[in-house]
Amino acid sequence: MAAPQSPGSTPTRTAPGTTLGRALMWPAVTAGLGMLLIYNSLNTSVDDKPPAPPAAVAPAMPAPEILGSHAAPPPVTPSESPVGPAMARSAPTRLQIPSIGVNAPFTDLAVGADGRLNPPPATDPNLVGWFKGGVTPGERGASIVAGHVDTMTGPAVFLQLQFLKPGAAVNITRADGSIATFKVDTVETFSKAKFPDKRVYTDTPSAQLRLITCGGPYNKTVKDYEDNVVAFAHLDTPQNG
Repeated sequence: MAAPQSPGSTPTRTAPGTTLGRALMWPAVTAGLGMLLIYNSLNTSVDDKPPAPPAAVAPAMPAPEILGSHAAPPPVTPSESPVGPAMARSAPTRLQIPSIGVNAPFTDLAVGADGRLNPPPATDPNLVGWFKGGVTPGERGASIVAGHVDTMTGPAVFLQLQFLKPGAAVNITRADGSIATFKVDTVETFSKAKFPDKRVYTDTPSAQLRLITCGGPYNKTVKDYEDNVVAFAHLDTPQNG
């Protein structure tokens, strides 16, 4: 993903000089079990500056980024009995996080033959992806949602995810017309080199949500963010359609 630019400029869009791809590294393992997602981007534009608070973003300059990976954690089955509310399976259609101005449609994400999970298209910055091989948001277990922090044309849907506060509402509209309202428990930043796979991806006895994007310092040497930002949330209010 491209690095956010310094404040004080009005966001503008510039056409990329080349067609660039983006990918997530994620070994394909059994859905609903411990899984790996190191959210990285490939061949996106970046700037020489480290990321700054998103007051404004200037056009980015093209340069490649690289992928990172970890060994997949072993499958884990929770020993606890099911707890809390849960909903029947239904694919998500829209994500709304009022406190940080997110209102975005979903696209399905799937693991490719090369073991990489394709992210949302970089051509649409206001788009989030849901791993369709896992549980749907609202089902018992940890549902995985990923989005770009920025793209080569400017800021993207999860630019302000790092500023999300505990207790904030995350509303996910689903295909059956129901709405799963989650409450944020914590937002944390993890080094990609020491990503806590089990904590993020292990199956859970309650309905939970993980929102993931890139963050932390921007490493100019490897042309990539050094960290992942992860928001942990639990299902608070299921509303039937």
